[in-house]
Amino acid sequence: MKILDKLVKGVEVVLVVMFGIMAVLVFGNVVLRYGFNSGIVFSEEVSRFMFMWLTLIGALIVMKDHGHLGMSSVVARLGERGQRISRFLADSMTLACCLLLVHGTWRQVIIGLDDRAPVTGIPMGYIQLCLLISSVGMSLVLAYSLWRQITGRMPREELVPYSGSVGE
Repeated sequence: MKILDKLVKGVEVVLVVMFGIMAVLVFGNVVLRYGFNSGIVFSEEVSRFMFMWLTLIGALIVMKDHGHLGMSSVVARLGERGQRISRFLADSMTLACCLLLVHGTWRQVIIGLDDRAPVTGIPMGYIQLCLLISSVGMSLVLAYSLWRQITGRMPREELVPYSGSVGE
């Protein structure tokens, strides 16, 4: 098993654990509020932060596996040249957006390190770090894809990412 595969498996385990903690916190808070007229003070804030991390790091893993929505049914009908042009344009424009996210998020993280969450006191820069990690990771995935396209190492079968449909 490659190092990258082990890293992804480790991240997936961490995401599952975070989801479990988030579910317990939210469920426990609901039970305490409606059943005992009390609650876990930090539950909402921590759950929101975990949800941000789950969503953005999960999106990075989905991008690595080519699982995001696309126009594969349209692009698949093009010839190989059209597929190569479409894939190159899509990856290039997405990379440009991700690089803008990296730049803006880096600035937000630096600013956020001085700002603290109201209940937990966690520096907001740590919370915003999930978008920085996600956008840097997506940029690397896209840069690798573009490099493979430019050097001719991407076979035709990979030009149109296919993740299957729900019914399959």
